Amino acid sequence: MEILNLPPYAPTLMESTRAIGYSLEAAVADIIDNSIAANAHRVDLYFFPVGGEYVAIMDDGIGMSDSELNIAMQYGSKNPNDQRQADDLGRFGLGLKTASLSQCRVLTVITKQGGTINARRWDLDYVAQSGEWSLLILDTAEMENVPHYSDLLQLDHGTLVVWQKLDRMKAGEINFEQALGKKMDAVREHIALVFHRYIAGETGINKLKIVMNGATVAAADPFLIKKSVQAMDNEILSIHGKKITVTPYILPHTSKLTSDEIKTLGGKEGLRRQQGFYVYRNKRLLVWGTWFRMMRQGEMSKLVRIKVDIPNALDDLWTLDIKKSSAIPPAEVRNNLRNIIDRMAERSKRTWTYRGKKETSDNITHMWNRLKTRQGGYIYEINREHPLIKAIIEKYPMQEGMIEILLQQIETEIPLNALYLDLTNDEKIENDKDKTVEEILDLVRNILRDTDKDKQREVINSIIFCEPFNECADDIITAFDRGKLI
Repeated sequence: MEILNLPPYAPTLMESTRAIGYSLEAAVADIIDNSIAANAHRVDLYFFPVGGEYVAIMDDGIGMSDSELNIAMQYGSKNPNDQRQADDLGRFGLGLKTASLSQCRVLTVITKQGGTINARRWDLDYVAQSGEWSLLILDTAEMENVPHYSDLLQLDHGTLVVWQKLDRMKAGEINFEQALGKKMDAVREHIALVFHRYIAGETGINKLKIVMNGATVAAADPFLIKKSVQAMDNEILSIHGKKITVTPYILPHTSKLTSDEIKTLGGKEGLRRQQGFYVYRNKRLLVWGTWFRMMRQGEMSKLVRIKVDIPNALDDLWTLDIKKSSAIPPAEVRNNLRNIIDRMAERSKRTWTYRGKKETSDNITHMWNRLKTRQGGYIYEINREHPLIKAIIEKYPMQEGMIEILLQQIETEIPLNALYLDLTNDEKIENDKDKTVEEILDLVRNILRDTDKDKQREVINSIIFCEPFNECADDIITAFDRGKLI
């Protein structure tokens, strides 16, 4: 058997890999992954849109030796099937090159380690001219012409990545300076979310400060952990001897959130679109806002966020792509996740529909009844057995017919379309506002004012099992016994 060695033609392959599909924000995130792997504590991003346009990313990580830099610039320098350190965010050995050259034609990397500075450059035009894998080695004079080289010199160690000839970023733009401002906003929002656990300094990882053109990027916590409910304990799934940790959260209803918190969650529209799983690999967010086709996105489940932590040892099972923006759970994981989805969707539905009130308790008398019809629909009717309704009819027996007509009219004229519109647009409905204890006690005083004294105790005993009186039953009984309600 003969063997024919067919190495790829450098200009063609390098131009082809530019079309893998990186967005600007995904490309920047890929470079920050390398900074994290280098134990960086700070990453500075620079976007310069005029004249000699460039994007620069500099970190204070451990830097690279001359040989390490050569490997980093080599295409396919790592086998994706090789076992790697648990905190390694890479996989294919392509990220630095493919991410960078998806946006530019000239990639320069300068690194400082142990007092030594080395620099390499991929220039696609030079590669096309030479027809070879011609990696350029820069001398000191050439390094001095690279943006922010002087800033790197101020660090004890670190790495500077510079993109120049931004052809892909400029494609189709009439005013690149203005367009870059919008692109920067997208980058800021992306990295604030993708690296939020690093920016926040979560236990077990190095805290990372990310600065864009001098402005510090704040973490965007998609779970609002300080306000949300962790709906159930962490669930540990064991796959091939490796652990996957699943942590479900239920967000507060939007009426309980500030405008800044709603913005953090992606705005009112983003709140619906970003429900679902949030998959992290070594605490770096990979995929979010998806149910992996295990259920549909809906209004009643839009408060659900499920955090899934996976180790890099399971990359092959999750079919992680080069851009680290796509991952699909294996079948054995999906089976376990379906059970969690069902439980969480029901919890979210109760939070959304009932706004946290105890409407599912059998011991509470509600003002409204929800009845299913034979046709499969629902009817909402006022509960005629509610103590307040019964008390009114007993006091005005001659008007029972008129009272019934009034109740039926209220039931018929419920503004269902307006309510649905307000709820799905996350509008704050003031009727839903919880009453204070004193406001509820005032209601009781008004009820007792028109009640015979010998029946007041009976009224108290009945209304404490009704909304909203059940929320402060002990206060009502105490106030009545002390004569403060009469």
